[in-house]
Amino acid sequence: MISPGNDSNRGATSRPAVLAGLASLSVAILALLLVAPNIASATGVGPQPLAVQSTSLTQNGQQLVWQLKMAQPFSPGGLARDHRTLCLLVGRADNGAVTGQLCLAGPRDGQHAPQVMYAPVSGGVSGRASAITANLTRGSNRDVTASFVPSAIAAGYKPLRWQVVSTLGSPVCSAPATGIPPAGSCQTLSPARPALLSLHSPQPAGCVATGNSFVSRGPSNVKQVALTFDDGPGGSPPTIDFVNLLARYQVPATFFEVGNQISRYDPTGKVQREMLADGDMIGDHSWSHPDLAKMSASGVRSQIAMTAAAIKKATGFQPCLFRAPYGSVNSTVINTARSLGFSTIQWDVDPRDWSLPGTSAIISRVLSGTRNGSIVLQHFAGGPRYQTLNALPTEISTLKARGYKFVTVTQMLGYKLIYK
Repeated sequence: MISPGNDSNRGATSRPAVLAGLASLSVAILALLLVAPNIASATGVGPQPLAVQSTSLTQNGQQLVWQLKMAQPFSPGGLARDHRTLCLLVGRADNGAVTGQLCLAGPRDGQHAPQVMYAPVSGGVSGRASAITANLTRGSNRDVTASFVPSAIAAGYKPLRWQVVSTLGSPVCSAPATGIPPAGSCQTLSPARPALLSLHSPQPAGCVATGNSFVSRGPSNVKQVALTFDDGPGGSPPTIDFVNLLARYQVPATFFEVGNQISRYDPTGKVQREMLADGDMIGDHSWSHPDLAKMSASGVRSQIAMTAAAIKKATGFQPCLFRAPYGSVNSTVINTARSLGFSTIQWDVDPRDWSLPGTSAIISRVLSGTRNGSIVLQHFAGGPRYQTLNALPTEISTLKARGYKFVTVTQMLGYKLIYK
């Protein structure tokens, strides 16, 4: 949520007006994008664009973070009304050709939080602007910070150039007699020359468990579902078949691994690193799959710690999710896991796929049991799991059609991920 600051004009501008304002200014904005030095209207010639005091674009894990501090107070909700824009321009690293513009805008009708609007640019022509998912915060009425993933602006984790343009449009702005900037608009660019941002693909290094030590489902007020798989890695079918299928459907999942199987089925960690690269999560499922509720605290600690060490050695990732074999837990198991930095994760949907009831039965049980916040238990090893693999396409397509979003358990519970 955005901090209100002194943004007294929020809600004064509807989304159509915002889009119209962006469209009317796009030609003037693009005229100097990323290729011209800083140009400002002559001092004392009527109203001027809002002055940028400082700005930066950085990478923080998966997120791009745009920080903007102005020389005077401003309201995102009042920009279009005042014939102004504040936009982040992004372009190619090699030649500075503009690929898009990201602009602050007022809230949509009936809402209070300002928006970030993105418009792609091709051949110097701006396309249709639309709101992106971004986290906006304001420390004062002169600054704003927006965080978003590169894919929101059609970018990847590769170098790009950026610049901020502050524009005041006609009929408010008085352009100097030279005609520069273009007639009918005034603008400043900051920094004066396009800055280069070198991005790298973020590598997850761990997660931080918070909240309850024992969890069997996520929030019931959010239409999300977490697919989880136990007992791997395995070879029947190979674990990579599960990873590739989920990637094709763009569905993240959480894999709970048995430590002593890692050296046999994924000794180099290649498949596990592919999981993490695809956005999947890896959890701890003990070292040798015993009934931990019948073991001492030291025995439980050893089972969890050995598996966590094997996962980290293979991937560089320190897990924070633990699932007890057979779901057999007691206070010793839960407390020992938490002392090692883990939350114990149970489930609320069990299709009993381990019993090989048939693909249709697995599908029916998953679909009939899934609710908001469901954690679905299935298996990717511990026996032939072709039925489970074959059930996934129908499970996924049907749940998507019902409006469910697929998330990892860490996403569902709001756990922080650590990146390197």
